[in-house]
Amino acid sequence: MPAFSRPLARHRVVVGLSGGVDSAVSAWLLKRQGHEVVGIFMKNWEDDDDGAYCAANADFVDAAAVADVLGIEIEHVNFAAEYKERVFAEFLREYQAGRTPNPDVLCNAEIKFKAFLEHAMRLGADKIATGHYARVRGVPAAAGDASERHELLKGLDPAKDQSYFLHRLNQAQLARAVFPVGDLRKSEVRRMAEEIGLPNAKKKDSTGICFIGERPFREFLGRYLSSQPGPVLDERGRQIGQHMGLSFYTLGQRQGLGIGGIKDKDAGRGGGNHAPWFVARKDPASNALYVVQGHDHPWLLSQALMFDDASWVSGQPPAPGRCAAKTRYRQADALCALVMAESGTYRLQFDALQWAVTPGQSAVLYDGEVCLGGGVIAAAIAT
Repeated sequence: MPAFSRPLARHRVVVGLSGGVDSAVSAWLLKRQGHEVVGIFMKNWEDDDDGAYCAANADFVDAAAVADVLGIEIEHVNFAAEYKERVFAEFLREYQAGRTPNPDVLCNAEIKFKAFLEHAMRLGADKIATGHYARVRGVPAAAGDASERHELLKGLDPAKDQSYFLHRLNQAQLARAVFPVGDLRKSEVRRMAEEIGLPNAKKKDSTGICFIGERPFREFLGRYLSSQPGPVLDERGRQIGQHMGLSFYTLGQRQGLGIGGIKDKDAGRGGGNHAPWFVARKDPASNALYVVQGHDHPWLLSQALMFDDASWVSGQPPAPGRCAAKTRYRQADALCALVMAESGTYRLQFDALQWAVTPGQSAVLYDGEVCLGGGVIAAAIAT
């Protein structure tokens, strides 16, 4: 049974119903525990919501069908203006600057646990709930503190843990947040959905960035960013192709480079003619894109990184010292040391080399199962 099981306290909980199975089961669990449950479907994108790649309309139909089966109210709320201003504009600025942002991190902090939370509070909610695979744990107040603290924990299913995307949540947000499926494995959630008879029990999980969906990423980005073609260079500085614009590539990228093998077998340290090419560096000053052959080429490996724009779950940065970190989602925790650099800037020194550390992505810190927070990667450091 999920941790949010308080039979003696009946809460009014507003659940973000996305149309997916995780939020649907979350709503059912809360209702079974005796809480008053209200569903809200968040519409965060509407530029082309009638296009082939936008599933918002179909998702709302699924969410409404779930609400009907569960016997709860559902409201359709449009947060597209807030999303465009707080998330999408920043997404475009980062790509224009040659970095690779993670809009889902910003969406959680600014939309799902800010705009949505504020709307839910106006509806008289005690708590809000989503289908994220994460957990919240209350920590008794220390002497002199007015209230208990809240820790953000990994979801119990290691294959589905989403604490990485939630690391910018603060104490006020976590105090109101409930993650009913955080104590479950995905297989259990699917099984529950089928047993309950939910109409979306077998619905495929959504993938990719929410406003892009399954469409070709480069095609989408090209609608908003100007392209400035330039040379694709190998590690020796030889031109082996032409890129469409630095904004359209990310470090570690292998597909869509438009280059094949090269004749010199010693040209790439990764293994000659047939070794795959990877994006290794961007040089905005010369508008050059550098690529290397081989997954483990030295240019793709970093011993450390710098990050800034930090956000800490507790409200305070952790003490410098040993911890673990992820530099991308679905990466195993990597042991490292946190070092305070200049004010507001931090360094992570890793025990083992890290692959394709990418500016603009999030570096998220952990102490065991506790997510401490993190920041935006500013630079990768080779040694």
